Amino acid sequence: MKRFFSIALVVVLASLVIFIGFRYFFVFGEGVKAGELNYVVKKGYIFKTFEGKLIQSGLRSKAPGTIQSYEFEFSISDPGVAQKLMMSSGKNVELHYKEYIGALPWRGYSNFVVDSIVAITDPAGR
Repeated sequence: MKRFFSIALVVVLASLVIFIGFRYFFVFGEGVKAGELNYVVKKGYIFKTFEGKLIQSGLRSKAPGTIQSYEFEFSISDPGVAQKLMMSSGKNVELHYKEYIGALPWRGYSNFVVDSIVAITDPAGR
């Protein structure tokens, strides 16, 4: 009976490790998003993380008959990248991001985590 419980405990712990690893550390997708940088802020109650919003060109509708701008909300993992983006509000940026299935409090509020800047350009006419 003791052997059964020890095997069951090992199976449960291994399953938990696999679940947590897959949910919070497996990169589900990655890519580049481009648009006008709206803001980057550092916020949080316990874990201060960098959060940002990018306004992409075009419109989309979540509900029939309504129009809404296409926004990309993200967290930033590297403080150096965050500082550079804080000085770039209102500019057109291309950001490389990784998408995780679950968010971690010390990584940010979003499942999308920006890890590098591809390009920063001034919008036309400025």
